[in-house]
Amino acid sequence: MTPKLQGTGAPDRTRAQVGIWLLACCALVFGMVVLGGVTRLTHSGLSIVEWQPLVGTLPPLTDGDWAELFRKYQDTPEYQKVNHGMSLEEFKGIFWLEYFHRLLGRLIGFAFFAPLAYFLVHRKIDAALGLKLTGIFVLGALQGVLGWYMVKSGLIDDPRVSQYRLTAHLALAFAIYGAMLWIALELLAPAREAADSGAVRRLRRWGWGLTALVLLMVLSGGFVAGIRAGSAYNTFPLMNGHLVPPELFMLEPWYENVFNNMATVQFNHRLIAWLLAILAPWTWWQARTLELPQRARALFHWLLAALAVQIALGIGTLLLAVPVALAAAHQGGALVVFTIALMLNHALHGRTVRAAAPMQAQAA
Repeated sequence: MTPKLQGTGAPDRTRAQVGIWLLACCALVFGMVVLGGVTRLTHSGLSIVEWQPLVGTLPPLTDGDWAELFRKYQDTPEYQKVNHGMSLEEFKGIFWLEYFHRLLGRLIGFAFFAPLAYFLVHRKIDAALGLKLTGIFVLGALQGVLGWYMVKSGLIDDPRVSQYRLTAHLALAFAIYGAMLWIALELLAPAREAADSGAVRRLRRWGWGLTALVLLMVLSGGFVAGIRAGSAYNTFPLMNGHLVPPELFMLEPWYENVFNNMATVQFNHRLIAWLLAILAPWTWWQARTLELPQRARALFHWLLAALAVQIALGIGTLLLAVPVALAAAHQGGALVVFTIALMLNHALHGRTVRAAAPMQAQAA
């Protein structure tokens, strides 16, 4: 007799194994997001000019290997236009960051695939969950391809990666992380009975609305990073003395400003942050008198605290002209806010006790 995991119902041990594994993968992805931010902020991402998923696992081992890698880098626009005259030792500094970024990506792939194969081969999970997890693995593989597609955009003429590809790369990382976290929550903290009044249903919609706004802020942050808009308008709360900067629509046609104008991109990012700063406390206030699970109440408090810290990090990053440590913390902070928002949504979506009850062991 082999226990199968179907949805959230399963023997506790199997449910815990899969859930903890997914949380461990979430932790690795979190580290990947922060390391990716550091790699971008230190301009290390274009130091490796080839994509070798298997052979590239090994670092350069001889002086000849280093000389060959450096020669290839010297042919890139970044070296010729930005880092001309860089020494081999300086090159090694940016190389190692990008190398470990890629190595961590491979580690995440292995850490996800090997346990998934085990659970599938030993029939610990049913077809429905297996399909979901396989889909996440496919997204992870696509993320690797997208990462190289992003890097490639900075190896042609302009020594900067495309802001569109950078934002897509960031968005997919959040999607993969969110999918793993949600499934882990379903397994480790199955929802119980909760009130289902009209007010609670509206609160759930507001919870998802806040999560969507957090994701929109992340996307806008990707464009801020992609065109380095954080290096301009380093004042707060006004933008160089203006509530609305006069350069907001300086590009033609007008829609080019949304993705290519530093003033507009940064203004949009600030605007979304202001909206969250207003709507999150308002939602928390509306939730005070409702019958909610204790976990949901606690997560409302945590969401407000995390959002306050994240906004403070963003302001500090802006005023100090994007220092690496603070900007990397700001990028990681976005994932923390997203994590709490997802956990809050999960806590708000109560189910009946019967639907969440463990199943009996089933035949293999």
